[in-house]
Amino acid sequence: MASIFWEDQICAEFNRITQINLKSAFFSCLDEYIPRMIKLYRVRGGAHENDMKTLLDQLDNQTSDVFAHRKATALKGLPLFIRDKAKHFLKTCLDTEPEEYHTKGMKMGIITIVEDDLATIHSNPNVRCLSLVLEDHIVLDNVQDLPTAMALLFGLIYALNMNYPKELKYNFEIIQKVFIGLDPQCSARVPSFKNKLLMSK
Repeated sequence: MASIFWEDQICAEFNRITQINLKSAFFSCLDEYIPRMIKLYRVRGGAHENDMKTLLDQLDNQTSDVFAHRKATALKGLPLFIRDKAKHFLKTCLDTEPEEYHTKGMKMGIITIVEDDLATIHSNPNVRCLSLVLEDHIVLDNVQDLPTAMALLFGLIYALNMNYPKELKYNFEIIQKVFIGLDPQCSARVPSFKNKLLMSK
């Protein structure tokens, strides 16, 4: 399925509404908070302790492009740490599999498409691209990495004035308040997370 949105289009509309550069704001805050987020995950783990341990073990086993893996780990670990339900939000599929199999029933999420190479799929898969999904359909494909995909998905949700999915409410509120700097009313869990970040130097 061809994209119905474009990256530049999403960023421009977000900037028109908020006067904020979406990617610049998100990336600068993410880069600042990555070490603190990883530290929090190691010390406290969160509600999904086993999943968090697996995620951190995968990070520790990386030997190349470590900073990129740390960024991805920070974002993948966030819903685990704050007790959101990310099971159907972040998916991985092979480039030989039909997209519809993975997008069906996916209200909102990100799919990582990897090469169908059985020798590496479980250890160090070769990521081809990422796709954004809304209401069972891929709306933007060929996204380069998870931080970009996360920023664009948030920008798309905000530009379309969509409600955050209940199971990922805190994840997106943290992106909105902590990473982007938009400051509406938020759940108590959000400032609590930010305080933990500021204290974990």
